[in-house]
Amino acid sequence: MSNRSLESLPPTETLELESALSLVPRVKLLLTLHRADHSVKPIDEWQLKRSLIDFLSSSFFVNVPEEDIEVRKFKDLKKRKREDPVAQGALFIRDLDFLSKLSSSRIDGDVSGEAKGKELDKRFVEWRRSVVGRMDGIELNLEGVKFRLTVSVPASDDFDGMRKEWEEHYAFGNRGYSRGGRHQPDTIVLRGVPSRWFAEPRVSSKPSMLVTHTIFSAFGKIRNLNVSEDDDQGSNADEDSGDIISGLQCKIVVQFERYKDFHNALKVLCSRSLQKQGSRLKADYEVTWEKDGFFRNARSETHEKSSYMPPLVARNYRSEAPRRQGHSSRWSPDNVRPKRFKE
Repeated sequence: MSNRSLESLPPTETLELESALSLVPRVKLLLTLHRADHSVKPIDEWQLKRSLIDFLSSSFFVNVPEEDIEVRKFKDLKKRKREDPVAQGALFIRDLDFLSKLSSSRIDGDVSGEAKGKELDKRFVEWRRSVVGRMDGIELNLEGVKFRLTVSVPASDDFDGMRKEWEEHYAFGNRGYSRGGRHQPDTIVLRGVPSRWFAEPRVSSKPSMLVTHTIFSAFGKIRNLNVSEDDDQGSNADEDSGDIISGLQCKIVVQFERYKDFHNALKVLCSRSLQKQGSRLKADYEVTWEKDGFFRNARSETHEKSSYMPPLVARNYRSEAPRRQGHSSRWSPDNVRPKRFKE
């Protein structure tokens, strides 16, 4: 897909990628529940889900199945302070066809593709904001037990918020790559995607550099690419949440040649889930922009290691490979394998 097509891609439209993958639009809302009375009775998860489903159906005419509402209850509720939350979770609104038709019907047909895309983005954000405004702070009465609901949009879904963040970061921090005199970001970080979806079929379950590069090339020319097992994602997962365990997810860092490609890629990846043809799994990943100079730091570490060689005794020296390393790959057009010549 061309850059122009990505710029005009509506927020309610699916983007097809290589390897039978697709980015499917959805609205994700973070849920936090606090007690609104003095009861210490545990939350009835089924009643909570039914209450939210009925509220969305009556207020916004949106149908949300139970499996698209995640609830993680905290343990030892009797020992928690009253101001502490008793449960957290997430709600996904995946059926957005009504929003696509409603928004398109209100936009002039003479509007150009890029301008139409911006207008659809605006209406999508406004509708999501209205849902958050109606749900945030409501009181739920679950069989006589009252709870107060807090609702918010995750930072990884707030593209405008991230753009404001990097503009302030480079305006006051004076860091980053200079693009024609301006400092702009060019690297995205994607976490929480299944490793096997980026692996070579029938070869390995570990993510492949070649497969990953082919998939993300749809967004533009890539300068650097890093793929590794997302151990942090697994260690931070709640043991009761049912999240994918460590080793089955990967972390992908992509540096683009141009700021425009970075911008479009991050925008498209926001508010979407990754799906694979033939799989029922929906990967609700986290995406953000990289501000710590990941690839610059990696090159600096490599240079420091290569420039330092401790004194060795020739008769005791031997080349020894590391016994065990985490699976990590890096691709760069500068890393070209040297040719071999016979002596």
